[in-house]
Amino acid sequence: MTSLRSHIAAIALCLTMAGATASAVCADAKPDPRALAPTNIIVDAHPLGSFHRARHDQTQFGHLEFLGGLVLSSPDSKYFGGWSGLAMDANGRDFAAVSDSGVWLVATLDRNGNAPSAVKNARLGPLLGLDGLPLKRSRDRDAEAVALLSGSARNGSVLIAFEQNSRLARHEISGGEFSRALALMEKPRGSTNMRRNNGFEAMTVMAGGPHKGQAVAISERLYDAWRNHTGWIWTPRAVEPFNITNIGDFDVTDIASLDDGTLFVLERRFRWIEGVKMRIRRIAADDLQPGRTIAGETLFEADGDYEIDNMEGIAATRGANGQIILTVLSDDNFNHTLQRTLLLQFAVSDVTAAKTRP
Repeated sequence: MTSLRSHIAAIALCLTMAGATASAVCADAKPDPRALAPTNIIVDAHPLGSFHRARHDQTQFGHLEFLGGLVLSSPDSKYFGGWSGLAMDANGRDFAAVSDSGVWLVATLDRNGNAPSAVKNARLGPLLGLDGLPLKRSRDRDAEAVALLSGSARNGSVLIAFEQNSRLARHEISGGEFSRALALMEKPRGSTNMRRNNGFEAMTVMAGGPHKGQAVAISERLYDAWRNHTGWIWTPRAVEPFNITNIGDFDVTDIASLDDGTLFVLERRFRWIEGVKMRIRRIAADDLQPGRTIAGETLFEADGDYEIDNMEGIAATRGANGQIILTVLSDDNFNHTLQRTLLLQFAVSDVTAAKTRP
Protein backbone atom coordinates (compact mmCIF):
# COMPACT_ATOMS: atom_id res chain seq x y z
CA MET A 1 0.00 0.00 0.00
CA THR A 2 2.88 2.37 0.76
CA SER A 3 4.34 1.96 -2.72
CA LEU A 4 0.91 2.53 -4.29
CA ARG A 5 0.44 5.73 -2.30
CA SER A 6 3.90 6.91 -3.29
CA HIS A 7 3.14 6.12 -6.92
CA ILE A 8 -0.14 8.06 -6.78
CA ALA A 9 1.50 11.00 -5.01
CA ALA A 10 4.16 11.16 -7.71
CA ILE A 11 1.52 11.14 -10.43
CA ALA A 12 -0.38 13.90 -8.63
CA LEU A 13 2.82 15.94 -8.48
CA CYS A 14 3.34 15.61 -12.23
CA LEU A 15 -0.28 16.54 -12.92
CA THR A 16 -0.32 19.58 -10.66
CA MET A 17 2.96 21.05 -11.87
CA ALA A 18 2.98 22.91 -15.17
CA GLY A 19 5.13 23.54 -18.23
CA ALA A 20 8.91 23.20 -18.17
CA THR A 21 9.00 22.52 -14.44
CA ALA A 22 6.87 19.40 -14.82
CA SER A 23 9.01 18.19 -17.70
CA ALA A 24 12.21 18.67 -15.76
CA VAL A 25 11.09 17.17 -12.47
CA CYS A 26 8.54 14.50 -13.37
CA ALA A 27 9.26 13.20 -16.82
CA ASP A 28 11.44 13.04 -19.83
CA ALA A 29 11.15 16.27 -21.80
CA LYS A 30 8.46 16.09 -24.46
CA PRO A 31 10.22 15.24 -27.71
CA ASP A 32 10.29 17.92 -30.37
CA PRO A 33 8.56 16.32 -33.40
CA ARG A 34 9.89 18.74 -36.02
CA ALA A 35 12.52 16.21 -37.09
CA LEU A 36 10.03 13.33 -37.11
CA ALA A 37 8.93 11.83 -40.42
CA PRO A 38 5.85 9.60 -40.59
CA THR A 39 7.03 6.14 -39.67
CA ASN A 40 5.78 2.70 -38.71
CA ILE A 41 6.38 1.67 -35.11
CA ILE A 42 5.98 -1.44 -32.97
CA VAL A 43 3.63 -1.05 -29.99
CA ASP A 44 4.05 -3.47 -27.10
CA ALA A 45 0.75 -4.32 -25.37
CA HIS A 46 0.68 -6.07 -22.00
CA PRO A 47 -2.77 -7.12 -20.73
CA LEU A 48 -4.12 -6.05 -17.35
CA GLY A 49 -5.25 -8.95 -15.23
CA SER A 50 -8.13 -7.00 -13.71
CA PHE A 51 -9.49 -3.49 -13.28
CA HIS A 52 -9.66 -3.53 -9.47
CA ARG A 53 -6.24 -4.03 -7.90
CA ALA A 54 -7.52 -6.35 -5.15
CA ARG A 55 -10.82 -7.81 -6.38
CA HIS A 56 -9.43 -9.60 -9.43
CA ASP A 57 -12.59 -11.55 -10.23
CA GLN A 58 -14.87 -8.51 -10.31
CA THR A 59 -15.89 -7.27 -13.76
CA GLN A 60 -19.02 -5.19 -13.02
CA PHE A 61 -18.41 -1.61 -11.86
CA GLY A 62 -21.49 0.56 -11.59
CA HIS A 63 -23.06 0.69 -15.06
CA LEU A 64 -19.85 -0.53 -16.68
CA GLU A 65 -18.55 -4.03 -17.39
CA PHE A 66 -14.77 -4.23 -17.66
CA LEU A 67 -13.83 -6.03 -20.87
CA GLY A 68 -10.06 -5.72 -20.59
CA GLY A 69 -7.12 -3.37 -20.65
CA LEU A 70 -3.62 -2.99 -22.05
CA VAL A 71 -0.44 -1.25 -20.91
CA LEU A 72 1.05 0.22 -24.09
CA SER A 73 4.62 1.23 -24.85
CA SER A 74 6.95 1.56 -27.80
CA PRO A 75 10.57 1.28 -26.67
CA ASP A 76 11.88 2.00 -30.16
CA SER A 77 10.07 5.38 -30.45
CA LYS A 78 10.71 8.31 -28.13
CA TYR A 79 7.63 10.00 -29.60
CA PHE A 80 5.19 7.44 -28.17
CA GLY A 81 3.40 9.00 -25.18
CA GLY A 82 1.30 11.91 -24.03
CA TRP A 83 -1.81 10.55 -25.78
CA SER A 84 -4.63 12.94 -24.97
CA GLY A 85 -7.31 12.34 -27.60
CA LEU A 86 -8.82 9.24 -29.18
CA ALA A 87 -11.10 8.60 -32.18
CA MET A 88 -12.20 5.08 -33.14
CA ASP A 89 -13.86 3.69 -36.25
CA ALA A 90 -17.37 2.31 -35.99
CA ASN A 91 -15.82 -1.15 -36.43
CA GLY A 92 -14.11 -0.72 -33.04
CA ARG A 93 -10.69 -1.64 -34.45
CA ASP A 94 -8.91 1.14 -36.33
CA PHE A 95 -8.24 4.27 -34.28
CA ALA A 96 -6.43 7.60 -34.33
CA ALA A 97 -4.88 9.35 -31.35
CA VAL A 98 -3.16 12.69 -30.82
CA SER A 99 -0.47 13.62 -28.33
CA ASP A 100 0.05 16.90 -26.50
CA SER A 101 3.57 16.83 -27.93
CA GLY A 102 2.16 17.45 -31.43
CA VAL A 103 2.18 13.87 -32.76
CA TRP A 104 -0.53 11.73 -34.39
CA LEU A 105 -0.92 7.96 -34.21
CA VAL A 106 -2.98 5.63 -36.41
CA ALA A 107 -3.23 1.94 -35.44
CA THR A 108 -5.44 -1.14 -35.26
CA LEU A 109 -6.72 -2.70 -32.04
CA ASP A 110 -6.86 -6.49 -32.06
CA ARG A 111 -9.17 -8.48 -29.79
CA ASN A 112 -9.18 -11.85 -28.09
CA GLY A 113 -12.88 -12.54 -27.67
CA ASN A 114 -14.32 -9.42 -26.02
CA ALA A 115 -10.99 -8.18 -24.65
CA PRO A 116 -8.43 -5.94 -26.38
CA SER A 117 -5.28 -7.96 -26.98
CA ALA A 118 -2.78 -6.08 -29.18
CA VAL A 119 -2.09 -2.90 -31.13
CA LYS A 120 -0.87 -3.48 -34.69
CA ASN A 121 -0.19 -1.59 -37.92
CA ALA A 122 0.84 1.46 -35.94
CA ARG A 123 2.17 4.58 -37.66
CA LEU A 124 2.93 8.00 -36.20
CA GLY A 125 4.08 11.39 -37.42
CA PRO A 126 4.11 15.11 -36.62
CA LEU A 127 1.01 17.30 -36.69
CA LEU A 128 1.37 19.91 -39.42
CA GLY A 129 0.12 23.50 -39.43
CA LEU A 130 -1.69 25.40 -42.15
CA ASP A 131 1.68 25.99 -43.82
CA GLY A 132 2.32 22.25 -44.10
CA LEU A 133 5.24 22.37 -41.65
CA PRO A 134 5.50 20.68 -38.23
CA LEU A 135 4.25 22.96 -35.44
CA LYS A 136 7.14 25.01 -34.09
CA ARG A 137 6.09 26.18 -30.62
CA SER A 138 5.22 23.78 -27.79
CA ARG A 139 2.07 25.79 -27.05
CA ASP A 140 0.92 25.22 -30.63
CA ARG A 141 1.45 21.44 -30.40
CA ASP A 142 -0.80 20.84 -27.37
CA ALA A 143 -3.37 18.57 -29.07
CA GLU A 144 -5.95 17.33 -26.56
CA ALA A 145 -8.78 15.73 -28.55
CA VAL A 146 -9.54 14.28 -31.97
CA ALA A 147 -12.86 13.32 -33.59
CA LEU A 148 -13.94 11.87 -36.91
CA LEU A 149 -15.84 14.22 -39.22
CA SER A 150 -16.24 11.61 -41.95
CA GLY A 151 -14.72 8.41 -43.23
CA SER A 152 -12.40 6.31 -41.09
CA ALA A 153 -9.31 6.61 -38.95
CA ARG A 154 -7.18 5.57 -41.96
CA ASN A 155 -9.00 7.43 -44.72
CA GLY A 156 -11.20 10.25 -43.50
CA SER A 157 -11.52 13.74 -42.14
CA VAL A 158 -10.93 14.72 -38.50
CA LEU A 159 -11.08 17.68 -36.14
CA ILE A 160 -8.30 18.21 -33.63
CA ALA A 161 -8.70 20.37 -30.52
CA PHE A 162 -5.66 22.21 -29.18
CA GLU A 163 -5.55 23.54 -25.64
CA GLN A 164 -2.84 26.17 -25.06
CA ASN A 165 -3.17 28.02 -28.36
CA SER A 166 -6.87 27.12 -28.34
CA ARG A 167 -8.28 26.17 -31.71
CA LEU A 168 -10.09 23.44 -33.65
CA ALA A 169 -8.29 22.39 -36.82
CA ARG A 170 -9.51 20.16 -39.66
CA HIS A 171 -7.17 17.56 -41.14
CA GLU A 172 -7.54 14.78 -43.67
CA ILE A 173 -6.20 11.26 -43.12
CA SER A 174 -5.15 9.38 -46.24
CA GLY A 175 -3.54 5.95 -46.17
CA GLY A 176 -3.15 6.22 -42.41
CA GLU A 177 -1.30 9.55 -42.53
CA PHE A 178 -2.46 12.98 -41.35
CA SER A 179 -2.44 15.92 -43.78
CA ARG A 180 -1.54 19.49 -42.91
CA ALA A 181 -4.21 21.56 -41.17
CA LEU A 182 -6.74 22.53 -43.85
CA ALA A 183 -8.93 24.99 -41.96
CA LEU A 184 -9.68 26.37 -38.49
CA MET A 185 -13.13 26.46 -36.94
CA GLU A 186 -14.70 29.69 -35.72
CA LYS A 187 -13.78 30.43 -32.09
CA PRO A 188 -16.66 30.96 -29.65
CA ARG A 189 -17.34 34.28 -28.02
CA GLY A 190 -15.98 34.16 -24.48
CA SER A 191 -13.33 31.58 -25.30
CA THR A 192 -10.69 34.31 -25.16
CA ASN A 193 -11.21 34.19 -21.38
CA MET A 194 -9.63 30.72 -21.29
CA ARG A 195 -6.19 30.77 -19.74
CA ARG A 196 -3.28 29.34 -21.70
CA ASN A 197 -3.30 25.90 -20.07
CA ASN A 198 -7.09 25.66 -19.64
CA GLY A 199 -8.37 25.89 -23.20
CA PHE A 200 -10.16 23.31 -25.37
CA GLU A 201 -9.60 20.02 -23.55
CA ALA A 202 -12.53 17.86 -24.68
CA MET A 203 -14.11 17.70 -28.15
CA THR A 204 -16.25 15.47 -30.34
CA VAL A 205 -18.31 15.62 -33.51
CA MET A 206 -21.84 14.44 -32.79
CA ALA A 207 -22.43 11.12 -34.57
CA GLY A 208 -26.22 11.29 -34.16
CA GLY A 209 -29.07 12.96 -32.35
CA PRO A 210 -30.38 16.53 -32.66
CA HIS A 211 -26.86 17.89 -33.22
CA LYS A 212 -25.60 15.28 -35.67
CA GLY A 213 -22.49 16.49 -37.51
CA GLN A 214 -21.92 19.42 -35.16
CA ALA A 215 -18.74 19.91 -33.16
CA VAL A 216 -18.94 20.11 -29.35
CA ALA A 217 -16.01 21.25 -27.22
CA ILE A 218 -15.46 21.89 -23.49
CA SER A 219 -12.83 24.00 -21.78
CA GLU A 220 -10.72 22.41 -19.07
CA ARG A 221 -11.34 25.16 -16.51
CA LEU A 222 -13.53 27.96 -17.82
CA TYR A 223 -16.33 28.14 -15.27
CA ASP A 224 -19.64 29.97 -15.11
CA ALA A 225 -20.77 31.96 -12.05
CA TRP A 226 -21.71 28.69 -10.30
CA ARG A 227 -18.38 27.03 -11.16
CA ASN A 228 -19.91 24.75 -13.77
CA HIS A 229 -17.90 23.69 -16.82
CA THR A 230 -18.29 25.71 -20.03
CA GLY A 231 -18.77 24.14 -23.43
CA TRP A 232 -19.93 25.14 -26.92
CA ILE A 233 -21.94 23.63 -29.77
CA TRP A 234 -21.09 24.68 -33.34
CA THR A 235 -24.71 24.91 -34.55
CA PRO A 236 -25.65 26.08 -38.08
CA ARG A 237 -26.69 29.43 -36.59
CA ALA A 238 -23.78 30.21 -34.30
CA VAL A 239 -21.35 28.78 -31.80
CA GLU A 240 -23.59 28.51 -28.74
CA PRO A 241 -22.60 27.86 -25.11
CA PHE A 242 -23.85 25.29 -22.62
CA ASN A 243 -22.66 24.12 -19.21
CA ILE A 244 -21.99 20.81 -17.47
CA THR A 245 -22.54 20.61 -13.73
CA ASN A 246 -19.32 20.59 -11.73
CA ILE A 247 -19.47 17.59 -9.40
CA GLY A 248 -16.60 17.47 -6.94
CA ASP A 249 -14.22 19.66 -8.96
CA PHE A 250 -13.31 17.01 -11.52
CA ASP A 251 -11.83 18.32 -14.78
CA VAL A 252 -13.47 17.29 -18.07
CA THR A 253 -10.71 15.64 -20.13
CA ASP A 254 -12.63 14.30 -23.15
CA ILE A 255 -16.07 13.58 -24.59
CA ALA A 256 -17.36 11.04 -27.12
CA SER A 257 -20.56 10.81 -29.13
CA LEU A 258 -22.52 7.65 -29.84
CA ASP A 259 -24.52 7.12 -33.03
CA ASP A 260 -27.79 7.97 -31.25
CA GLY A 261 -26.51 11.31 -29.92
CA THR A 262 -25.67 10.10 -26.43
CA LEU A 263 -22.65 11.98 -25.07
CA PHE A 264 -20.11 10.32 -22.77
CA VAL A 265 -17.98 12.59 -20.58
CA LEU A 266 -14.59 11.53 -19.22
CA GLU A 267 -13.41 13.36 -16.09
CA ARG A 268 -10.29 13.39 -13.92
CA ARG A 269 -9.54 14.73 -10.44
CA PHE A 270 -6.28 14.76 -8.49
CA ARG A 271 -5.48 15.89 -4.97
CA TRP A 272 -2.38 15.37 -2.85
CA ILE A 273 -4.20 13.40 -0.14
CA GLU A 274 -6.31 11.21 -2.44
CA GLY A 275 -4.31 10.77 -5.64
CA VAL A 276 -5.92 10.44 -9.05
CA LYS A 277 -9.58 9.69 -9.81
CA MET A 278 -11.55 9.00 -12.98
CA ARG A 279 -15.26 9.39 -13.68
CA ILE A 280 -17.47 8.66 -16.71
CA ARG A 281 -20.82 10.40 -17.13
CA ARG A 282 -23.53 9.95 -19.73
CA ILE A 283 -25.68 12.75 -21.17
CA ALA A 284 -28.86 11.88 -23.07
CA ALA A 285 -29.12 13.13 -26.65
CA ASP A 286 -32.07 15.46 -26.00
CA ASP A 287 -30.45 16.98 -22.89
CA LEU A 288 -27.57 18.51 -24.84
CA GLN A 289 -28.97 21.93 -25.74
CA PRO A 290 -27.48 25.44 -25.99
CA GLY A 291 -28.05 27.49 -22.86
CA ARG A 292 -28.64 24.50 -20.59
CA THR A 293 -26.71 23.31 -17.55
CA ILE A 294 -26.57 19.52 -17.74
CA ALA A 295 -25.73 17.07 -14.98
CA GLY A 296 -26.04 13.76 -16.81
CA GLU A 297 -25.74 10.38 -15.10
CA THR A 298 -22.60 9.03 -13.44
CA LEU A 299 -21.82 5.57 -14.82
CA PHE A 300 -18.79 4.91 -12.62
CA GLU A 301 -16.10 6.62 -10.59
CA ALA A 302 -12.69 5.10 -9.86
CA ASP A 303 -9.76 5.97 -7.58
CA GLY A 304 -6.31 4.57 -6.86
CA ASP A 305 -7.76 1.15 -5.95
CA TYR A 306 -8.31 0.68 -9.70
CA GLU A 307 -5.98 0.39 -12.68
CA ILE A 308 -6.23 4.00 -13.80
CA ASP A 309 -3.79 6.77 -14.62
CA ASN A 310 -4.16 10.22 -16.14
CA MET A 311 -7.18 9.25 -18.25
CA GLU A 312 -7.59 11.76 -21.09
CA GLY A 313 -9.13 10.17 -24.19
CA ILE A 314 -12.47 8.41 -24.73
CA ALA A 315 -14.24 6.85 -27.74
CA ALA A 316 -17.74 5.35 -27.98
CA THR A 317 -18.61 2.57 -30.45
CA ARG A 318 -20.98 -0.39 -30.70
CA GLY A 319 -20.09 -4.07 -30.63
CA ALA A 320 -21.42 -6.61 -33.09
CA ASN A 321 -24.50 -7.15 -30.91
CA GLY A 322 -25.19 -3.42 -30.56
CA GLN A 323 -23.61 -3.22 -27.11
CA ILE A 324 -22.08 0.18 -26.29
CA ILE A 325 -18.28 -0.03 -25.93
CA LEU A 326 -16.25 2.74 -24.28
CA THR A 327 -12.50 2.87 -24.91
CA VAL A 328 -10.45 5.06 -22.57
CA LEU A 329 -6.81 6.09 -23.07
CA SER A 330 -4.33 7.69 -20.65
CA ASP A 331 -1.69 10.40 -21.07
CA ASP A 332 1.55 9.34 -19.36
CA ASN A 333 3.02 12.88 -19.53
CA PHE A 334 6.12 11.20 -21.01
CA ASN A 335 6.77 10.13 -17.44
CA HIS A 336 7.62 6.56 -18.40
CA THR A 337 8.99 5.73 -14.96
CA LEU A 338 5.96 6.59 -12.83
CA GLN A 339 3.07 6.61 -15.28
CA ARG A 340 1.64 4.34 -17.95
CA THR A 341 -0.20 4.53 -21.24
CA LEU A 342 -3.35 2.55 -20.45
CA LEU A 343 -6.05 1.50 -22.90
CA LEU A 344 -9.19 0.32 -21.07
CA GLN A 345 -12.43 -0.99 -22.54
CA PHE A 346 -15.84 -1.19 -20.91
CA ALA A 347 -19.30 -2.24 -22.04
CA VAL A 348 -22.21 -0.11 -20.85
CA SER A 349 -24.30 -2.72 -19.12
CA ASP A 350 -27.73 -1.12 -19.35
CA VAL A 351 -29.86 -0.20 -22.35
CA THR A 352 -31.12 3.34 -21.87
CA ALA A 353 -29.73 5.05 -24.98
CA ALA A 354 -32.28 6.29 -27.49
CA LYS A 355 -32.72 4.77 -30.92
CA THR A 356 -30.42 6.09 -33.59
CA ARG A 357 -31.65 9.32 -35.15
CA PRO A 358 -31.32 9.87 -38.90
